[in-house]
Amino acid sequence: MTGVSDRPAARTAFRGIKLLVGCYLAISLGAIAVLGVLHGHPSVAPEEAWVHAVIVAVTATLMMASSVQAAQGSASAYRRLRIASAVMLAAIVVITAIPGDFPLWMKLEGVLCGVLLCGVVVIANRRPLRDAFSG
Repeated sequence: MTGVSDRPAARTAFRGIKLLVGCYLAISLGAIAVLGVLHGHPSVAPEEAWVHAVIVAVTATLMMASSVQAAQGSASAYRRLRIASAVMLAAIVVITAIPGDFPLWMKLEGVLCGVLLCGVVVIANRRPLRDAFSG
């Protein structure tokens, strides 16, 4: 475990990350709820959307767990957070850019999640956190 707790800048960074990831998780779970309400309307809630929404919610949950563990000083959780946020951001960009596949509301949800994850990627890769986990 590293000395994250004795570094005010690192604590502040993790507060921001946990807020962004918490919003990402809430939006992901919200998408599943919307799909539940719209179930039976394949034009706005296709089967592919369910698979996508569940995968995103699971990764958001794992990312939240990594955020909490990293804030407590786990270097491996910090590494997972950095990798997962970058990979999920890239996946969201690709999925959102592909025409078709998902209804417009879900593409907009993806854009919002992408913006949140972009913030996580930026904060997680800034000097205060890199310094807290170096050495």
